[in-house]
Amino acid sequence: MNRRSLLAGVGGLFAAGGVASVLAPAAAADPATRPDRDGRVEALLGKMTLEEKLGQLQLVGTEDLARTSLATGQLGGVFSVVGAAKLNALQKIAVEQTRLRIPLIFGLDVIHGYTTNFPIPLAQGASFDPGVAAADATVAAKEARRSGIHWTYAPMMDVTHEPRWGRIAEGYGEDPYLASKMAVAKVRGYQGDDYSSPDRLAACAKHFVAYGGAEGGRDYNTVDVSLQRLHNLYLPPFKASVEAGVATVMASFNTISGVPAHGNGYVLHDVLKGAYGFRGFVVSDYTGIEELILHGLAGDGADAAAAALPAGVDMEMVSTNYVRYGKQLLAERRITRDQIDDAVRRILLVKFKLGLFERPYVDESGEVKAPSPAALPASRQAAGRCMVLLKNDGPVLPLAKSVRSVAVVGPLGAATYDLNGTWAGLGTGAWTTPPVTVVDGIKAAAPGATVTFTAGCAVEGADTSGFAAAQQAARAADVTVVVVGETAAMSGEAAARSNIDLPGVQQQLVAAIKDTGKPFVVVLVNGRPLTIPYLHDNAPAILEAWAPGVQGGHAIADVLFGVVNPSGKLPVSFPRAVGQIPIYYNHENTGRPADPANKYTSKYLDLESGPLYEFGHGLSYTTFRVDGLRLSATRMPARGGRIEVSARVTNTGARAGDEVVQLYLRDPVASIVQPVRRLRGFQRVTLAAGASKTVSFTLTPEDVGFYDNAAKFRVEPGKIEVYVGTSSAATLTASFTVT
Repeated sequence: MNRRSLLAGVGGLFAAGGVASVLAPAAAADPATRPDRDGRVEALLGKMTLEEKLGQLQLVGTEDLARTSLATGQLGGVFSVVGAAKLNALQKIAVEQTRLRIPLIFGLDVIHGYTTNFPIPLAQGASFDPGVAAADATVAAKEARRSGIHWTYAPMMDVTHEPRWGRIAEGYGEDPYLASKMAVAKVRGYQGDDYSSPDRLAACAKHFVAYGGAEGGRDYNTVDVSLQRLHNLYLPPFKASVEAGVATVMASFNTISGVPAHGNGYVLHDVLKGAYGFRGFVVSDYTGIEELILHGLAGDGADAAAAALPAGVDMEMVSTNYVRYGKQLLAERRITRDQIDDAVRRILLVKFKLGLFERPYVDESGEVKAPSPAALPASRQAAGRCMVLLKNDGPVLPLAKSVRSVAVVGPLGAATYDLNGTWAGLGTGAWTTPPVTVVDGIKAAAPGATVTFTAGCAVEGADTSGFAAAQQAARAADVTVVVVGETAAMSGEAAARSNIDLPGVQQQLVAAIKDTGKPFVVVLVNGRPLTIPYLHDNAPAILEAWAPGVQGGHAIADVLFGVVNPSGKLPVSFPRAVGQIPIYYNHENTGRPADPANKYTSKYLDLESGPLYEFGHGLSYTTFRVDGLRLSATRMPARGGRIEVSARVTNTGARAGDEVVQLYLRDPVASIVQPVRRLRGFQRVTLAAGASKTVSFTLTPEDVGFYDNAAKFRVEPGKIEVYVGTSSAATLTASFTVT
């Protein structure tokens, strides 16, 4: 068999029994995976030539390429072009100068804001509040759609155990349950009930799938994953998003157990379109189909197209293999007309659902070029809910509003755009409104205080010549706020770091401020977990602010001065050292769990076991007690069973605050070894000082079951342990039995 025929139609990664079946013959699109029939789509499809059909599968990223493609009528969409007038001009060519007048779809990376930047998604995960993700998406959708954008490449829902990976900033952390809840909220925020609305966007679930498992945290790198982990860890947020009606899905750059996602029929065709019943369209990532050649799955562009289309990639971004080789591949029977029609049908259906045939143009007078008066406070409130108080000895925080003088020290104390973080708003006007700096936020929060700023050092580099001035400023002030962390460019795509300590000499700067003997707090601005044992041991207080967005300085000051009582929780474990990675709360036990008293157990000789800060950790300016754990039953039928879990949470401190009550499960004996804990519920509760509230969670067999290595969902009889508390280290426990 020659190479071309061998590669034709990569069909699936695993057969039903879990045995590898990587190469399967190309076949007609499975009726079970076909999108819903729509009379308008079918009528249009019947009029289209092969060239016009292939053209709908093409997505380009510049105006010039769009005009070139439109000249031959072979273009489905355009991305990364902004400006209502520019977009209308391109749409006019498509609608008024091509034979069938099919409108273009306009896409953009609207990740955490179009014009108004909200906190990065990882920070939103720390809110443990799906309402934060929904607010971000609702504001962004309104701004983007009114500016001519129809489609966002978000939300990213890649679960990851790898803090070195720069794109951890774009997702919701290490837990599939939390990621699912946040992703669904964001999909609904973007799309609403009807994404043809002038205030809504078509969402895109990305990256499908397992991108967060990239080896070594290096972007685009290999992922080798068992079938059970694929289904239990990486796939749940995508399944939830499909159930929530997400319009599109983007394939991931990585291989999945040897088969690149863009040619992986198991994940795209069998799971996404088959088992999950996804009826929207799959778009490639940037040149993802072309990259099948460098992966080694395809010998040339024709091979790449012959692998990707049958696997389930409907639209090709940037590279042009479908348009270039589609006719040839059809003649050679390496792809089928059914496969082409299925892809076109899916794309046209989304265009109809967007209302583009009825309303192809946008009102240019309504283009959003600056944050609205309503959007700014929404961003500020979201940022306050996302911040995590990691430590507060003394307590040092909150600062008194009557403070006479504050020294702001550190290279990010007067930063602007770094507070927006990675993938900041790409919309028209997004960069005309710089974020509020920490210095300015503190000045506004304490108008009677003398507030100074001294950088002390740069984010990167070895220059310590500014330390003396920073120490002088600290000695002259009542309190010092040290603002350190990462630039926006140090996280996000293609921003992997092998060392996730504080960059440069920032840790030495903190030590220099400590040496003054004056009170100080550390504020972290960053897009990933950092290894900060020195700060933990030496800083009186640490506030994790992440990249908080356009109102970042105000939001940080709100928390520092107690206007907002911090209530965020870590959506990802903070390692003690980079050599400890991967470290995550939902790990499986070994046969020899870590035991300091026994050498021959799973641990490091030179490092304490466990993370520096566990998943779900986060302090408050008040204190809480969780008790009174009750289960409505001690037995749950494996089919149709339900158990209500309740507990009482009490604010035992002197001020109002929010607590996130978290529920974890453990299956101690199973046919597939289960994580030591799995998050299966959380509730954010606001309580006045001294107040109590009972929170309840409903557990069903779906919560206790798991996928095995044949991708079958199993609910096995036996004991299930329940843990309820304020982090993944919760100790309040009970149990029930699945029957």
